[in-house]
Amino acid sequence: MRQMNFQNNKNTKYFSRGSGHVLSVGRIQAKILSLLLFLLITTSSLAQEVKSSVDTTAIKIGEQITYRISVEAGTEELVIFPEGQTFEPMEMVESFPIDTSRTEGKLELLKKYALTQWDSGTYLIPQQKILINDREFLTDSLLIEVNDVVVDTTKQKLFPIKPAVEVPSGFHFPTWAWWLLGIIILGILIYLFLRRKKKKEQAAKRLPPYEQAILELKKLDESHLLENREIKEYYSQLSAAVRRYLDEEVFDHAMESTTGELVAYLEAERNVGKLHIDQKTIDNLKQILQRADLAKFANSKPDMITAREDRSRAEFVINDTKQGIPQPTEEELLKDQLYREKLERKRKKKNLVISVSVVLLALIALTGYLAATKGFDFVKDAYIGNASKDLLRGDWVSSEYGNPPVTITTPEVLKRGEIEMTDEVKEMMIGSQTFLYGEVFRNYFVALTTMKFGQSNEFKLDTAVDGVYEYLEKQGASNIILKQEEFSTLNGAKGIRIFGTMNVPHPDSGKIREKEYAILNFGEGNGFQQIILIHNADDQYAQEITQRIVGSVELNNTKTNVQ
Repeated sequence: MRQMNFQNNKNTKYFSRGSGHVLSVGRIQAKILSLLLFLLITTSSLAQEVKSSVDTTAIKIGEQITYRISVEAGTEELVIFPEGQTFEPMEMVESFPIDTSRTEGKLELLKKYALTQWDSGTYLIPQQKILINDREFLTDSLLIEVNDVVVDTTKQKLFPIKPAVEVPSGFHFPTWAWWLLGIIILGILIYLFLRRKKKKEQAAKRLPPYEQAILELKKLDESHLLENREIKEYYSQLSAAVRRYLDEEVFDHAMESTTGELVAYLEAERNVGKLHIDQKTIDNLKQILQRADLAKFANSKPDMITAREDRSRAEFVINDTKQGIPQPTEEELLKDQLYREKLERKRKKKNLVISVSVVLLALIALTGYLAATKGFDFVKDAYIGNASKDLLRGDWVSSEYGNPPVTITTPEVLKRGEIEMTDEVKEMMIGSQTFLYGEVFRNYFVALTTMKFGQSNEFKLDTAVDGVYEYLEKQGASNIILKQEEFSTLNGAKGIRIFGTMNVPHPDSGKIREKEYAILNFGEGNGFQQIILIHNADDQYAQEITQRIVGSVELNNTKTNVQ
């Protein structure tokens, strides 16, 4: 893989306009001299106070360079040097203490940094900001060449490839546990469904309180508990039938109240006129419940005649109480209806909360299982969606663009765009066409440009690389890493592929996003074709899109434009 060559060519220079596509122009000496003069004047104005330098501009992978910043300042001035990883793409290994010396009443401060890089290529150390009191100064940017370590295989011993070794992964939830959790959740859902269904069936079959009480007394007569001398069970069912009726019609705590509490409540209701029953009815109820308490808790066994009389008294209590309950007024009926509606809404709300909780629990369990078995990215793409994934799996379009023509397959049709050019370039060109998709700061960007020059302006492909760095900087890119290699299309056309990474800010929010890019350059005679692909660095689907597009490129410079 060849690294980028930044040496100036004496005959040609490269400029980028609009979308920044590389093109060849002649000598523009006047502009270059003006630019150099401007830089010289600017540098000279700052050189008296701030200077930067390196001990070497070429290292091998992993070697270190010493980056120096020297500042000349007054004894009372506050100087602040850069700290942290401000030298990217170079990595700061160590920041040395400041060396201070005095010269003619001024301080000379020298700050050193140890920098390195672990990948081959040509890297630009960006300008560093130094603050002197309230004034801001910027150092010059410096190019550093990082070379591969050349291994002499005639002297270096070669060893066979070692077999693959399985590396134990960190703890993960076993698959059987996820299946067990799913079965438990499914069981809970089935249980809640059956329980709710059973309650509905019981409510539908249940008789009104009075009919239910009379039915329970008849079942007690048919039970033969007295004949079998099961007095305790007999009085338990007898008292329960009476209490249950009173609980549903008169006092909603009758089932759990003591005999004294229940009798006192009935007497109080009679005294205030809310219950029209005789004292005899209350006395009969008291006798039944007291004998039932003795039979259940003191093993008392009344004779069969007394037990049958208590059964008749129980029916009398139920009938008299039913007649003694006053009929509700229209206002009371309305309040009761509103109360029942409120209870129904409360019941529905409770059921809704339970249902939603169960569904959320099931979703959480399913999400956890998918994340453990297929990864978090799979879950994120499934629930949130992924624009690059949709683009990759959509209907791709194969078409021919520009002149000289380029045949390429893309997820969407490229739309014709415009680029800005200088008057010098326009005079040299016969024609230029640009086709675009997306934007540089979005998830995916494609740009295809074809140019045709006059017969006297032959394009040289080897020098096209110089314009790429300028193009990327005009897009707002920083920390640019460039690599270069030869490239061949499916139909054998030769070109140069430039690729690497960079940081691109969003034009609205200013948020920095790391991008990967691939630029294909083709040139033959007086024709030039360029394809630019840019996407987010952490997007695996976008990487697949780039591979598919690059693999589909075909050139035929003998064809005419059909667009």
